[in-house]
Amino acid sequence: MPGAVSDVELARSLDGGFVSDHADVNGIRLHYVAGGRGEPLVLLGGWPQTWWEFHKIMPPLAERFRVIAVDLRGMGGSDRPAGGYDKKTMAGDILGLVRHLGHETVHIAGHDIGGMVAYAFAANHPAHTRRIALLDIAHPDERFYAYSLLPKPGRQQVGGDIHAGPGRFLWWFAFNQVPGLPERLLAGRSRHLIDWMCDYLIEDPRSIDEHDRNVYAHAYSTEDAIRAGNAWYRAFGQDIEDEKTYAPVTAPILGLGGGEGGHRLLQAILADKGTDVQVVEVPDSGHYIPEEQPEAVVRHLTRFLG
Repeated sequence: MPGAVSDVELARSLDGGFVSDHADVNGIRLHYVAGGRGEPLVLLGGWPQTWWEFHKIMPPLAERFRVIAVDLRGMGGSDRPAGGYDKKTMAGDILGLVRHLGHETVHIAGHDIGGMVAYAFAANHPAHTRRIALLDIAHPDERFYAYSLLPKPGRQQVGGDIHAGPGRFLWWFAFNQVPGLPERLLAGRSRHLIDWMCDYLIEDPRSIDEHDRNVYAHAYSTEDAIRAGNAWYRAFGQDIEDEKTYAPVTAPILGLGGGEGGHRLLQAILADKGTDVQVVEVPDSGHYIPEEQPEAVVRHLTRFLG
């Protein structure tokens, strides 16, 4: 991939003394980037990105917290095992890392797939959870089976153009379930996927620039990387069954929702997921909130985490 930059170089480019490292936990090797001083704050990213999606918020957060941005199982510089992509197991990975780093309890914030893992962490390991923030996502539940893949005709819908219709149509939830095919179609062509996702789910496409897109495209450039990322989606069925066994999370929960009513949807979903839940709208933002509105995210997280 032209212009690929290593995680070591990316970490060094951030203010706050960030360092790229690895840890052997829960039977796999996890990559993480850590810096700053204070209470530990774990950041978990999503598809199709890496820990780098937090690069705009990590330096200011490092002024108050020990920031630990993690590549999930199957992501970026972490291992890509054959299995274990259900969010309960992945939460166990994070617990192993937390203990490896010498922390007993942590704040944890997740975006996209990372938000699902963050919730599973709080649900399964409450004694190790201080506060939890979910950015534009909630843990899979039965609602996932009802998501529409086709836009209904309407005044804003012209000629079947998915971009013109109101709302988001999560076709990749189904595409990523197909074994073997996405790997063959996307290997070496992941930049096309990155550009489409960014342009479709973002308020201002310039928020994720050429350099950032190259970082993500490089991370998902091989068949094995695509297979591992898709495995997060193929585990949704197990995640939904696991979620049915969870009691409401007792740690305080903050939900940050983007535009197009994202915060209202998140509010409805999280209403019965915790005993202390607050949801805040982040205006002028699509799905990629940490990159689109980093100052707002830092402000909300700092206030919430205290």
